[in-house]
Amino acid sequence: MYRRQLETLAPARAPDFPGFGQTPLVSDTVDYRAFVREALPDEPAVLIGTSLGGRIALELALETPERVAALVLVGAGLDGHRWSEEVEASWQAEEEAFERGDLDAAVDVNLRLWLAGPRRTLDELDPDVRGLAAEMQRNAFELQTGHDLRMTPLEPPASTRLRDVAVPTLVVTGDEDVRDMHEIADKLAAQIPGAERATIADTAHLPSLERPDDFDRVVLAFLRKHGV
Repeated sequence: MYRRQLETLAPARAPDFPGFGQTPLVSDTVDYRAFVREALPDEPAVLIGTSLGGRIALELALETPERVAALVLVGAGLDGHRWSEEVEASWQAEEEAFERGDLDAAVDVNLRLWLAGPRRTLDELDPDVRGLAAEMQRNAFELQTGHDLRMTPLEPPASTRLRDVAVPTLVVTGDEDVRDMHEIADKLAAQIPGAERATIADTAHLPSLERPDDFDRVVLAFLRKHGV
C-alpha cells in the first residue's frame, strides 16, 4: 500500500501488521502497538498510518510518546466510534462471505465500501489500483482464516485522551470515503492540540495508493512545515 511512499518519503519503513501483507498471525490476540514499536528506529519517528494503522499510530503516540516525532493519520479508526448502518451492513456481508469461504465475495464487499466509497463504483477506478487492493485484501483474508483476531486494547482508550497527544499531527481523509471516517477525522482534528486537517480529492479510504501524487504533496508539506 505504501510502495510509492517508500521512495518519496525515504528513508521509510512499511512493516506489515500480523495478519496482513507478508506477516502471518502467530496468535489470535495481537498487540499491534508492540509490533510497531519493535520496528521503530532508536530516534523518534514520524508515524503514517491508514485505517487500523492510523488508530495504532495514534495509540502508540499516547502509550510511548518519546518514540514518536509526528503523526499522519489517514482515515484513522478510533475506539468508541458508533459506526453507521452502512458500514455495519457491509461488515456483516463481508463476514458472512468470509465464513462461508467465499473470499472473492468478501473482497468485493470490502472494496466496494473502502476503495470505491459510497458514491463510486469499482468500474470507475483505475484497474491497476483495484487489482492491487483486491490482492492485498484477499491475502489478508487468507492469513486470517482460522483465526479469531483480537487486538490488545489501549487503557485508558485513546478517545478519552486525545488532548494528551503532544506531537504535530496531520489528519487526512479522502473525500470519497464513508461518512464515518470524516466524523472520526473531524473529532481528531478538533481535540488533538494543534492538529491540522486535509482532504484529498477523488479518493476514498486509500489515498496513498489511489492518489499518490496528491498524498505525497500534502504529507511532505506537513513534514517540512514542522521540520520532521
